[in-house]
Amino acid sequence: MSENNYQPPKVWEWKQNNGGAFANINRPVSGATHEQELPVGSHPLQLYSLGTPNGQKVTILLEELLALGVSDAEYDAWLIRIGEGDQFSSGFVAVNPNSKIPALSDRSTTPPTRVFESGSILLYLAEKFGFFLPKDPAGRTETLNWLFWLQGAAPFLGGGFGHFFNYAPVENRVRHRPLHHGSQASARRAG
Repeated sequence: MSENNYQPPKVWEWKQNNGGAFANINRPVSGATHEQELPVGSHPLQLYSLGTPNGQKVTILLEELLALGVSDAEYDAWLIRIGEGDQFSSGFVAVNPNSKIPALSDRSTTPPTRVFESGSILLYLAEKFGFFLPKDPAGRTETLNWLFWLQGAAPFLGGGFGHFFNYAPVENRVRHRPLHHGSQASARRAG
């Protein structure tokens, strides 16, 4: 197999220790690896996250809502240590079957509403509390344009490109294609 002619394998095999700096936080399989309930605090909104860019997006919106006087946006924040595998606990997988942070449980509904993926959480909170999402079609569409850009394009400028450049295993033959794509996408978006 040459670097210019990548062919995906017929059967993917998971190499748990593949040399990537964060190989232990992602798995190609789903489901919980261990039983552990998530903590629940006194507020209806329970945020399970970490101080990553995606986790910060949700925390910033919640804090902005609180600054506007939206007392129902009070929340309990719980640390999910992705380096230690907290995202693979049965409790976390029940809130986010993809085992990714952030995840939100809104216990003001019966049954509690689970919301995962940072963009989905931002949209949910904006709709729930009636802030930051215009009601008129043009304003709403413009806001959603930028929300979806944030979710789909912005990661190339940092996380997506940075992951393949800094953390992907060197011997990974697929590494060069994302590097090329990421650098082109970053250059195009940066102007």
